[in-house]
Amino acid sequence: MKILIKNGTLCTMTENKIEKGDILIEGGKIAAIGPEIQDPAAQVIDACGLYVMPGLIDAHSHIGLFDFNNEYTVDDANEMTDPVTIAVDARYGVNPKAREFRASYEHGITTLLITPGSGDVFCGLPFALKTYGNNVFDMTLKAPCAVKIALGGNPKNTYGDRKQLPMTRMGVAHVLKETFRKAKEYLDKKERKEDVDYDANMEALGLALKGEVPCKVHCTQYDMLTAIEVCKEYGVHFSLEHAWGATDYMDEIVESGCDICYGPIATYRSPGERRKIDVEAVKELDQRGVNVALITDSPILSEQSLYHHIGEAVREGLPQERALRMVTVNAAKVLGVADRIGTLEVGKDADIILVRGRLGLDTDAKVEYTLIDGNIVYKR
Repeated sequence: MKILIKNGTLCTMTENKIEKGDILIEGGKIAAIGPEIQDPAAQVIDACGLYVMPGLIDAHSHIGLFDFNNEYTVDDANEMTDPVTIAVDARYGVNPKAREFRASYEHGITTLLITPGSGDVFCGLPFALKTYGNNVFDMTLKAPCAVKIALGGNPKNTYGDRKQLPMTRMGVAHVLKETFRKAKEYLDKKERKEDVDYDANMEALGLALKGEVPCKVHCTQYDMLTAIEVCKEYGVHFSLEHAWGATDYMDEIVESGCDICYGPIATYRSPGERRKIDVEAVKELDQRGVNVALITDSPILSEQSLYHHIGEAVREGLPQERALRMVTVNAAKVLGVADRIGTLEVGKDADIILVRGRLGLDTDAKVEYTLIDGNIVYKR
C-alpha cells in the first residue's frame, strides 16, 4: 500500500531543508520527497501543522532482557558465569512481548540497540531491531551490531563478591588486554592456515578486530582512559557507553575518534560511577566533531525519557536540531545502519514519525503517528 504524507514540516536530518513538503511511501521505503507530490492511489495523511522526521533511535537499551513487569525481576541480560562471554547473542534472551516495546513506538522510537548487560568484562553481542512486531528475529535490523565490553564497578562487583579475577580495575584491564591478545593470536594463526581449535568467543571478538563491528564499552570517568588505550592498541573502532565524566577527558576522546553514547541523562548523582553527570559534555563533544548519541539504558529509565534527554541537552545550550541528530542519524551511525534509517531520504526505510510540537523545546510535544517500514503502527 502507498502512503502519501502531505504538507508537513520536514526535518530530514540531512543538508536538504524542506520547510513544507510531502513524502511518498511505497513498499516500505521512501519513494519520493518534495513539494506537491501527487499520487491518487495513495492513502493520504495530512501533516499540516506537524513536524515530520525520521523515527527516533535509542542506541543503548536492555528492553526484553530485563523484565521488571513481573512479581520478580527477570535478568536475561547478564550471563555472569565467566568474565569472558563474548559469543552470547542478545537476540536469544529478548522477550518480544515486553510492554516497553509498545511504549517505544507509541513515543516515536522505531529502532533500538539491545545489548547484554555489564556484569562481565566481555558481555556478549548486541543487535538492532525495529520496535514493532512479535518475533525478535523478524524485527532484527542488524545482528550483531557490536561487541559489548564493560569496565569499572559492574564486573568488579560480579567477581569481587566471589573473590576471583577480576575484582579490581587492575584485574578488569588485565582480562581486557589478555582477551584481545588471545583473539589476535587466534586470528593470526587462522590467517597463516595453522590448525586452531574453534573458539566461539575468539570468533566473536574477531569481528571487532577485523573492523566488521565496533566495541561498545560501558565505562565512565577515568575508566574511559583504559578503554581508549586498549582499543587504540588493537585498532578497533569503539564507542564509550554512558560516558559520565567525559568533560575531564575531552582531548583524549576527540583524538581517539570514538563515538559517544551518552546517558542516561536523567540518572541520579551518587558515589561511584554516577558521581559526575556532566550533561554539558554533549554540546562540547558535538562541537568538536565527535559522533554523539543520547541513550536511556531502558528499561532502567523509561523509553519516553528520551524526550527528556533531548530537552536537557538543549537546556545546556545544544541547538535543537543538533540534539535531534543524536537520536536519529548519529545513533544510526553508531548502530552501523545509517544506510537504512536515521534520515528522510529516497530509498531508506519508511520509519517516520509525525510530531505535534518541537521535541526538546515544547514540553507538550506529542507523537501523532508512527510508521515503521511504511506501516502505520501507532496513531494517537
